[in-house]
Amino acid sequence: MDIRTARILITGGARGIGNFLASGLLESGARVFVADKHQDLLSALPAHPQLSKHVCDVTDEGSVAALVEDIFSNHGGVNVLINNAGIIHSELLVNRAHPDGKHAKISWDKVIDVNLNSVFYVTSNVVRAMVAKREKGVIINISSISAKGNAGQSAYSASKAAVEALTKTWSKELGMYKIRSVCIAPGFFNTPSTRESLSEAILTKWEKSVPLNRLGELNELLMAAKFLIENDYYNGRILEVDGGLTI
Repeated sequence: MDIRTARILITGGARGIGNFLASGLLESGARVFVADKHQDLLSALPAHPQLSKHVCDVTDEGSVAALVEDIFSNHGGVNVLINNAGIIHSELLVNRAHPDGKHAKISWDKVIDVNLNSVFYVTSNVVRAMVAKREKGVIINISSISAKGNAGQSAYSASKAAVEALTKTWSKELGMYKIRSVCIAPGFFNTPSTRESLSEAILTKWEKSVPLNRLGELNELLMAAKFLIENDYYNGRILEVDGGLTI
């Protein structure tokens, strides 16, 4: 697919990785729809003739359905979906800081809702509309190196492993419609959310563990996203962008 013909919906696109991808893909000539639940962050995004901003809580299936209906009925629809919305959460299974001494159910539910359920809600609605319109395209899910299992991240690792399983499943189901399903699994990147969720000591440890001896930069994720959009034969695979780090 030529990026200049791409119409891309990015969830969680008002800040962080999603915002960087949106900006980079706009510069490459794509039409971009950014969905985020934070109205203030959406309003702060610079205006662009190819950018459309939408308030949506992707953990609410009704809100997602309304978003997709609006985009396909009033804005020409999309042929690329980037499921980027997500949260990083670290918590031990045996958690002595919690009153019950174990991983809190409320934090488990929140991570699964944001990182996994939202991917199902958005993709099912978008794909249904794409198939009805006979629109070829690609679903790009954002996973994590933690999908392989990372100590202290039960909920986060489980949610990302499930996203990778969905990616492979959908690649087999949607190929007949000429819709690809792929995934990017980033390692540790130099982003505000990474620094907010991990201490400097842990970040330094991971940085030293990467063969390239550094965190990833967002432009390297953008290049990965462009590759997945442009290569029409890449399907059902997890593109690991981690500098050679293996958990």
